[in-house]
Amino acid sequence: MMFEKKFVNLFTIIAFSGILCSCHSGAPDKNTVNRQAVSLRVEGVIVNPTVLDQTITISGTLKPFEETTLMPEVPGRVVGINLSEGGFAKKGTLLVKLFDGDLQAQLKKSQAQLQLEQQTENRQSELMKVNGISQLDLDQTILQINSIKADIEVLNVQINKTEVRAPFDGTIGLRNISIGAQVTTATALATIRDVKHLKLDFSVPEKYSSTIKPGYKVTFTVQGDDKKYIATVMATEQGIESDTRNLNGRAIVESNTTSLIPGEFANVELRLNEKKDALMVPTEAVIPQARTKQLIVAKNGKASFVTIVTGIRNSSSVQVISGISPGDTVVTTGILFLKPNAVLKFSKVKRDPI
Repeated sequence: MMFEKKFVNLFTIIAFSGILCSCHSGAPDKNTVNRQAVSLRVEGVIVNPTVLDQTITISGTLKPFEETTLMPEVPGRVVGINLSEGGFAKKGTLLVKLFDGDLQAQLKKSQAQLQLEQQTENRQSELMKVNGISQLDLDQTILQINSIKADIEVLNVQINKTEVRAPFDGTIGLRNISIGAQVTTATALATIRDVKHLKLDFSVPEKYSSTIKPGYKVTFTVQGDDKKYIATVMATEQGIESDTRNLNGRAIVESNTTSLIPGEFANVELRLNEKKDALMVPTEAVIPQARTKQLIVAKNGKASFVTIVTGIRNSSSVQVISGISPGDTVVTTGILFLKPNAVLKFSKVKRDPI
């Protein structure tokens, strides 16, 4: 009996403690509320229309207007060099001469044979007037003359192949041969470049490809030089590259190119157009998704996640084409900790245009 009484008293104590705990849990803990309030305190910006100069910067490479590696057409021994390293050569200038003594000897022999056959043809023509020779004999002599002339023409072509001439007006680079060197058709003798005029090659993202057309003006700078140079687009590829989704373009540099070096890296500025009512938001406010982008916008004091379409991007902000409206307040801090419909408490709201 005594045991049962103690058991009842213990049960009563446990039950009473449970009631007190349940009543206490119904009231929110003050420290917990304060922590939640601090975690939701964010900063924002009111989106206002602003003027956007739609200029993008892409990379480019300077190239000579013409450039080629000089190589001989036939193998042989170098007997003459007129490659002035760093010097200017006009089109047709003899730069390298290979040995052609054997060909010159054959040419002289053929020229002598031609002279003899021509004299024979003259005598036979006189004899034909008095029927002193048949027409067949005269025709054979004329055939022989034409055959020798063809041989001479072949020899002249072979001799020309032992000469390497400048294909265009240009500046000679560093030569790779010396007198007496044995060269083949794969030997690179030197490089010649037309550096009086330069080309600028660049790639434009697919969404801007419709803007780049022949006659379009671009500006660019090179490393170590703050001067801006001007180039005019001469042509573009007629298709987008499937790997990079870029359009390749080429422009002719119009500015003075004496300070520019072929092969230099260039920062190309493409000015697309000017938009007077662009909506710009800070770059850090944009939440990238797998296939879309989002912003957190304050709606009735709560966080609303909206899907957006972006446009031009600059160093600190990005254009929003659709998804928000002028006057919307966009959250710029604490976006990683916010969930949909979370209560927002702004510690700072920027009102000036970005």
